[in-house]
Amino acid sequence: MHWLYLLLACGALLLAITTVHGWLLLLSLAAAFTLFVAWMRGWYLDRTGGGRRDEMAMIDPLELRRLRELAEARKRENAGQVQSSDPAPPSA
Repeated sequence: MHWLYLLLACGALLLAITTVHGWLLLLSLAAAFTLFVAWMRGWYLDRTGGGRRDEMAMIDPLELRRLRELAEARKRENAGQVQSSDPAPPSA
């Protein structure tokens, strides 16, 4: 959608170049500048993701604590399995 602003800005600039009336020149130059700024803003927001965060992807603190507890439990379980599966050191 923001590319339409650039196309319209080029059209307004073309009108400014070809007109013989001073008031139409000023009006079309102002329109070209405004449309160019609108295009730049749209391009920037498109490149940066609009500056909006996806609230659905955010994790609330209770869910984060539950995930940490699950990770710690898995870590302890894996550490217990590693210790129990280690062969006994060779006796001399």
